[in-house]
Amino acid sequence: MGPMKGLKIVEIAGIGPGQMAGMLLADMGASLVRIDRPFDADIGLDMDPHFNILNRSRPIIGVDLKTPEGKNLVLDLCEDADAIFEGFRPGVMERLGLGPDDCMERNPKLLYGRMTGWGQDGPLADAVGHDPNYIALAGIYSAIGEKGGDPVYPLNLIGDMGGGGAYLVMGMLAALLEAAKSGKGQVVDAAMVDGAASLMTFAHGLLAAGMWKEERGSNILDGGAPFARAYRTLDDKHIAIAAIESKFYKVLLKELGLDDINPDEQYLELKWGALQHRFEEVFKTRTRDEWCDILEGTDACFTPILGVRESMEHPHNKARRTFVTVDGIKQAAPAPRFSRTQSEISSAAGRIEPELPRILKYWGASEKVLKNL
Repeated sequence: MGPMKGLKIVEIAGIGPGQMAGMLLADMGASLVRIDRPFDADIGLDMDPHFNILNRSRPIIGVDLKTPEGKNLVLDLCEDADAIFEGFRPGVMERLGLGPDDCMERNPKLLYGRMTGWGQDGPLADAVGHDPNYIALAGIYSAIGEKGGDPVYPLNLIGDMGGGGAYLVMGMLAALLEAAKSGKGQVVDAAMVDGAASLMTFAHGLLAAGMWKEERGSNILDGGAPFARAYRTLDDKHIAIAAIESKFYKVLLKELGLDDINPDEQYLELKWGALQHRFEEVFKTRTRDEWCDILEGTDACFTPILGVRESMEHPHNKARRTFVTVDGIKQAAPAPRFSRTQSEISSAAGRIEPELPRILKYWGASEKVLKNL
């Protein structure tokens, strides 16, 4: 159904950001086949593959890439594919005989996506690492946390999923568009440290303009501003306020009954400490749900801070079907949305498929490939 219907992609199995990229591409209609080790469909994760829902919307087949048969199968698939992507450290695919030159010799129009933490070159290219390491080097980890406190790890959404998986998909889509015009493939080098740094571009501009302090919790968009942060409520839950623009700040003050606060002094940092204290005292007077009754739907830029399960039941998310249930597991629906060629979750996550010929025939493998299985 999706806008990428008709495109055939080979995914060399990895975890985290590579899985995320595969899910996004498959949900948007690309025909993917995920090639995993024959003995382990869930590298590094000790859980039932049914719950590894980043693997949804495409089949998984087991192939031993260290054997001539496995290597040749991948090369043969590349002849029929529009793209292939992998997430090993630099040089691994080359040693397997499956690097860009090997695969693109079979198909000059092939797009070759590469997902790493540090990139294909540079002093750290061969170093191991995970999301916290990449966002630390990109200047992000140091910027998140309370003023005077330690850095706070923001889940693995910025390095792995954002700077990694989402940027790989963006790069692959751009390269596919270019290949359609030039008839030539190319390599997409998606490094999580590069993508994470790119996500900080807004802060780079503020820093250059002298409008960004490198002390945590001291800026408008890092929790330093009292009108854009979280507050505890009477029932020990939390709400989020983001009344950054003056017109929304005035609404917030009005709804809170704080008529004695001058809205024109919103950006006087000398008053932020006292203002935050006032807000803390006010928000502690009611429960989170009571604040929802008062502020939700106004222009105060207010929301309750929900847990993961709670978010699935919020009326707005239910109305938009932001979450769907597939094979008994509630999960995020495909995003973004398209008016005509809708994305969809075509299958639940599962184990390695034993029926190799059937899977590859459905994927669109050539008769040459099918005969050699």
